[in-house]
Order: sequence, then C-alpha cells, then structure tokens
Amino acid sequence: MGRSKKGRDISGWIIVDKPAGVTSTAVVGKVRWAMEAKKAGHAGTLDPAATGVLAVALGEATKTVPYITDALKCYRFVVRLGAATNTDDAEGAVIETSALRPTDAQIEAALGAFRGQIQQVPPQFSAVKVDGERAYDIAREGEVMELEARPLWVDSLTLMARPDPDHVELEMVCGKGGYVRAIARDLGRALGCLGHVAWLRREWSGPFRADQGLSLEEINRMARTPELDARMLPLELGLADLPEVRATAEGAVRLGHGNPGMVIASGVEFGEEVWASFEGRAIAVGRYMGGELHPTRVFNT
Repeated sequence: MGRSKKGRDISGWIIVDKPAGVTSTAVVGKVRWAMEAKKAGHAGTLDPAATGVLAVALGEATKTVPYITDALKCYRFVVRLGAATNTDDAEGAVIETSALRPTDAQIEAALGAFRGQIQQVPPQFSAVKVDGERAYDIAREGEVMELEARPLWVDSLTLMARPDPDHVELEMVCGKGGYVRAIARDLGRALGCLGHVAWLRREWSGPFRADQGLSLEEINRMARTPELDARMLPLELGLADLPEVRATAEGAVRLGHGNPGMVIASGVEFGEEVWASFEGRAIAVGRYMGGELHPTRVFNT
C-alpha cells in the first residue's frame, strides 16, 4: 500500500462498536488516523449517548455509503416512561411528568400505530435544517420549532422486556432517516404517560453487525499496524443489497473511464440498478441496459 503525507489510498470498511459519550464524527477521525487513510466517512450518525455499530468507510468505499444508509437497521432501546425531556432522551432536561403507567397489553396495542409506513416529526434537537440552520442550534437558543413530518418505514417494532413499571425495552427495524428518540416521544404521548429514550444501541446496519465491531481501545492498540489492516472489510460489502453483474475485460476498461461497458448478467431486469465486478473487485454501479452497464459511480481501486 502506497503512503504519502496526505495518507494512504486504501478502500474498505472498518466496523466500530461505538461507545457512549463520543460523537460519530470523532470515531471517523480516530479510524482515519489509525488507518492513515486519505478519505473516510460513516454510514449513519449515532447520537453521542448511543452505542453500537458504526460503519466507517475508507477511500472508494465512501461511494457506497448511500446504499448502507438506505438499508434496514436494527435498534434496541429502552424507553423511560413518565417523563418527557426537551431532547427526547436522557441527556435533556425534564419538561413534563406523568404518574400514569400503562400495562404491557396497552403498550403492545399502541405499538401497532408505529409499524409500516409512518410519518415522524424529528426531535427539536436534531440535525435537520430550518431556514439554513440546524434544528439543534435553534433549540439551544430556547426556540420551539414546527418541524415537518417525514416518512419512515418501520419494518418491525417489538416489545422485548418490561424490567419495571417505569421502563420498557423495545427493538425496532426501520429504514432510512428514523429517529428512535421520536418513537419514544410519540409512544409516550400515545400511551398518555410521556416518555423518552433512556438507552439506545444499534445492533446492525445493512450487512454490518455490532458484534463485528472493534472497540476504540482495540483501534488504538492496533493503530497503524498490519493487524488493523487485516480487520478492514471489502468495499463490496457496501453493495450487498444490489445485484451483481460481471464486466467483460473490454467492458471493465470502458466502465473504468465512466463509459457504458459490456457485462454478463443473469436474472437482472432492464433498467435495474446493479454493480459490476471484474476479477473479484467492484468496477462501477449503474443501470443495466440489456448487456451494458451505464455507470453512475465508478470505483478507482
């Protein structure tokens, strides 16, 4: 692997089991330093208080980030019943309380309204933009905003445990753009008892799982060594949800220059988004146009 003052040209994924108390951006910076990588990004922000899988893309793998952010994700979380906070999690100030506590049966019945295609209003303290400003910057000034509801696909929402009357543990599998804090807030309102997230962990995101993840301590220990290089996963895992086609030798050359190229495909529909490989590595992503791939992303690996 070539090295320079600006870093190494390496491409792949490092999966981190993010601890509480650190931002996703800080984790990316740590991985980039440890791998001496020129370029790095992540596939889906976790709040600082949240833990779990954070997939860090290096080099050309950053071009596959949209496919991971669009993929289903699984969250395990605990809702604290009886109190609403201004951040919808335990980091914020309590703004309202309730002595009401629902039964398990009432909770089970309420969950149905949060499954399937739902509309979700982001938390006041979120990264959505309002007139060019981040909502959390406006919220810190004490202003309450009318944020627009956004669509969210909730594949499943399951009651996992009820350790005591004040807490309920849930598991949610959802699509892109979901706020677990908003689920906790809205569920508490629907139950009439209020609620906020007390604890949150992302178990998996697309093909990546938290139990694959390295701790920050392990990353520090293995930093800038072949041992850490060996833990890098291939770029192609970011394309796991797309069908694969195989480029011909001539097609690979053309695709590498951003031009349509010949591919061999089976069971792929005309116009479908696919990725092309040649000799075991990703060449491009694009639309299959009957024997040719018309590229939209090209990988320089």
